[in-house]
Amino acid sequence: QLQLVESGGGTVQPGGSLRLSCAASDGTLDYYGVGWFRQAPGQAREGISCISRRGGYTDYSASVKERFTISRDSNTHTVYLQMNYLKPEDSAVYYCVAAPKVSLCTGYGGYDSLRSDAYEHWGQGTQVTVSA
Repeated sequence: QLQLVESGGGTVQPGGSLRLSCAASDGTLDYYGVGWFRQAPGQAREGISCISRRGGYTDYSASVKERFTISRDSNTHTVYLQMNYLKPEDSAVYYCVAAPKVSLCTGYGGYDSLRSDAYEHWGQGTQVTVSA
């Protein structure tokens, strides 16, 4: 079972930045398409970004587009989510998710890569709080 470990959450003021990281405990994240989801208290889980296995494709939800950037580093076997211009409504638990699908986040495969059912593996989550 793939174990995903997120890090980088914390508290930041509105307009600030955070960078989340996601790695697999066994170092195999390079073989997976990866996404980020978030869930605020009392709200539905939201898919906000994904990146294909080789990193050539990315996608974002409308709520984070132009503010967040997903990337991956094959040297460190890590996926990053750079979050800029943070707003209080970005406060949530952020989850790294992964699936061993070549098609994930490419627009091919006939499924939506920002839906939770596209993924098999979930991290434990890291809290992001945006507050003055």
